[in-house]
Amino acid sequence: MNYRILRNIIDAELQRFQNITDEEWSYKGISEKWSKKEIIGHLCDSAFTNIRRFVVTQYKENENIVYDQNFWVKAQNYQNVPVSDLIDLWKSLNYQIVHIVENIPDEALQRTCDTTKTEPRVYTLEFIINDYVDHLQHHLKAI
Repeated sequence: MNYRILRNIIDAELQRFQNITDEEWSYKGISEKWSKKEIIGHLCDSAFTNIRRFVVTQYKENENIVYDQNFWVKAQNYQNVPVSDLIDLWKSLNYQIVHIVENIPDEALQRTCDTTKTEPRVYTLEFIINDYVDHLQHHLKAI
């Protein structure tokens, strides 16, 4: 994975975030759906979880690392966190991911991690990194 792609995504999104008002960040059309603030919070949770995957998988094969995204968003009450704090956290976590990924040895990319909540299914670290970027871009489109 080209870590520069992720850095470019982060930089572009930080610019775009400046054009979103506080009202737009907080708006919830349907109570079950996440606001933009909750989406960025979810992306922070995803970054936390994936940082752990990116590091642990380098030394421990097939570790089961999962999280309950809805519980995490609710438990952290992102709707009531200042948006500037959420953006700063998202930025820091993702720059840390860039740093981690650019330092992963090539031979570690084929090590595996179990990311499933039910029956074990393992994925290579390389797949998980690429999937993280795809997941990030998917949710950023909703913001």
